[in-house]
Amino acid sequence: MAQSWKQNNAYEDILHLPHHVSQTRPRMSRMDRAAQFSPFQALTGLDSAMQETERQTTMKIELDENEKAVLDEKLRILQARILDNPEVFIVFYRPDAYKDGGSYHEISGALRRIDTVQRQLLLNDGTAIPLDDIYSVDFEQF
Repeated sequence: MAQSWKQNNAYEDILHLPHHVSQTRPRMSRMDRAAQFSPFQALTGLDSAMQETERQTTMKIELDENEKAVLDEKLRILQARILDNPEVFIVFYRPDAYKDGGSYHEISGALRRIDTVQRQLLLNDGTAIPLDDIYSVDFEQF
């Protein structure tokens, strides 16, 4: 029993001493002190990695010869009417920057020009769409 009393009172000599205040170091703010005990997130970025894994992509649809011919004819008609800045509606494929596949997008706007050297279609708002990624083009007949 004397042993347990001694263990319980092992710090009796320092228990009632005044709290030490450093003369050389500034007192830590409550906010900084609380930050020491905030939860530790060992898996930083896990949520964004999981969202990226769940994000779906689509493979590019290859047009058959008839569809390519129809698309080429529409582009020829637009090229002949380029000075009128025709309003076009385009469905195109955009490859994904991070994984295989991509997604299809729709856009409409006034056509500024068809760049056959860079192989892209340019709209008045500055949008450039690669000709090889165009799935369909629609416009009002003149």
